[in-house]
Amino acid sequence: MSEVKSSQDEEFREYVAARSAALHRAAYLLTGNWATAEDLVQTTLTKTYLAWSRIRTTDSVDAYARRILYNTNASWWRKRSNREKPTEVFEDRADLSRDFTEHGAVRDAMWRHIAALPKRQRAVLVLRYYENRSDAQIAEILGISIGTVKSQASRALAGMRKRLGTPAAALGVAMEPREAA
Repeated sequence: MSEVKSSQDEEFREYVAARSAALHRAAYLLTGNWATAEDLVQTTLTKTYLAWSRIRTTDSVDAYARRILYNTNASWWRKRSNREKPTEVFEDRADLSRDFTEHGAVRDAMWRHIAALPKRQRAVLVLRYYENRSDAQIAEILGISIGTVKSQASRALAGMRKRLGTPAAALGVAMEPREAA
């Protein structure tokens, strides 16, 4: 019995070593704060560990962990929104800007607007454009339909285009076709 537990613990350690950086990045993009992102990842990994014996042999361990990450963030967000009134949308950008040196001002504005989106729209955009997930993967991770993924992404991008006054191509989506003259 202890050998099985030891083997499972080692598998979990390997999973954490392989995936924790990606979980931290996603958590930061969702929360906009490194300390909160760290807490979110720790909670996610704790919940994943508690279910490890059940999920470790499935193909969806990563989807399970990401679903915990996004659901926990949503839960925390609901609790915070009832009692906290942040003074800035993005409190701590740390070294994120070094990843976006090209077109820095536009990228910074985009990330500020992403941070201000409703939680589900933000999660969809982070999964789609930052993690390059398919709509089906996003639907599985968030526990929503593919149609909801598409509508949330569309609403988020439309709102960002309107607020930023930026052409759709700069947000990674196709431009509207021109009418022939």
